[in-house]
This record gives sequence, C-alpha cells and structure tokens, in this order.
Amino acid sequence: MEFSAATQQLGDLIAELTLKQAKELSDYLKEEHGIEPASGGVVQMAPAEAGGEEAAPEQTEFDVVLTGFGDKKLNVVKVVRSLTGQSLMDAKKTVESAPATLKEGLSKEEAEKMKAELEEAGGSVELK
Repeated sequence: MEFSAATQQLGDLIAELTLKQAKELSDYLKEEHGIEPASGGVVQMAPAEAGGEEAAPEQTEFDVVLTGFGDKKLNVVKVVRSLTGQSLMDAKKTVESAPATLKEGLSKEEAEKMKAELEEAGGSVELK
C-alpha cells in the first residue's frame, strides 16, 4: 500500500512523540474533536448526535462479578485470593457471598483473563 507524503510525514511525527507528548495529544483530540482511543489503541471517533439518537459507546471498563462457585468452592476461593490479594478467610467470605464484584474498572483484556481463570477453577462469572 502506498501512502501520501503528508500521511507519511504525520505518521513519522506521531511515532516520534514522547509519552508525555502522546498523552497531551490524546487529551487535545478528546477535548477539541471528541476523538478517543478505544481499547487496543485504535482511535475511535465520538458518535455525532443525529436527531436525538445516540449510538451506544463501546464499553471500555468492565467489572468482574463472581456469580457462583459450583462444586469446586475451594479452587474458586484460591483463585479469588490470588486475584484480589485478600486473606484466605476474606476470599472465602467473598466467594460465599456470590454474586460479588471482585474487581472494577478493568480493561476488556484484563477482565477476560480474570474470567477465564475463575471459570477454569469452577466458578461462574459475569462481566458488567
């Protein structure tokens, strides 16, 4: 694929940004143009308002909610303890009080990983 000189120049400038400059650029694009990065680093434009209808924004933060522990409670308690850093007794109480929110505001990738670990141990999990 061939790119115009202007596109190449802009791409090169962006690639050379420091972390601080990239953050500043991100904030500027969000505030001035309604453009936000989606999870995975892809740029996503904010939906334009059209006749009062709004497109649902893509969810970028997830809560991991343990909804049950099945017949492998001890395995689920161990995983909850590992993932949350709780004491063994607190992890046991958390598991027994299902449904219980284990972590909030995670990226989709982190939430999916946590869900997989809990399901592998025998628990049932929802991402909200």
